[in-house]
Amino acid sequence: MRLSILVLLICLPILILPRLITTWFSRKLVFSIENAPRKQAAIVFGAGLWRDGSPTPVLRDRVATAAQLYLSGKVKKLLMSGDNRFRYYNEPASMQAYALELGIPLEDIVLDYAGRRTYDTCYRARHIFKLEEVTLVTQEFHMPRALYVCNALGISAIGVPADQFARQAYRRSSLIYWHLREIPATLVALWEVFISQPLPVLGDPEPIFPLEAQ
Repeated sequence: MRLSILVLLICLPILILPRLITTWFSRKLVFSIENAPRKQAAIVFGAGLWRDGSPTPVLRDRVATAAQLYLSGKVKKLLMSGDNRFRYYNEPASMQAYALELGIPLEDIVLDYAGRRTYDTCYRARHIFKLEEVTLVTQEFHMPRALYVCNALGISAIGVPADQFARQAYRRSSLIYWHLREIPATLVALWEVFISQPLPVLGDPEPIFPLEAQ
């Protein structure tokens, strides 16, 4: 019993400390749509699809928030980053379709089909799409990790929370799960950024702003 308590006392700070660090780091980097400074582009992180291929409420919230940023003149382009490993699972295409419904021009939507994880999305945004300063669009529970990872990988990133359009559709149990999941996920993220430094799926550079990237 005492050994179990001792192990718990040792492991708990290891799990919680990364979350505290990223939350502290991000505290001055989060803005409302109205107060957000202008950036090159908004990165919209994937968040799952329904069986029919339509975006979940969480993903709809992210796309809708990014659309508001674009329509408010806060960003020039929207980078839709998600998973497309399977034939009938295409997050970026679903995100694009919804953005088009919201009035975003097709030419200002860029798709990243290999944004399987937060780390991959941020890495590819810097090395494939050559972005230097961005606004991250994701929910409050995910924002500290996303901001920390993107900034650590060389992108000057701020965040705008996507918790305003479809939050009423979030299940309470899901919110609790998402917050708890961030604890180990943040530990893994810091390990990858500073220790293992894995390479995501890469390819030829596709600068979103070719002239600015030269």
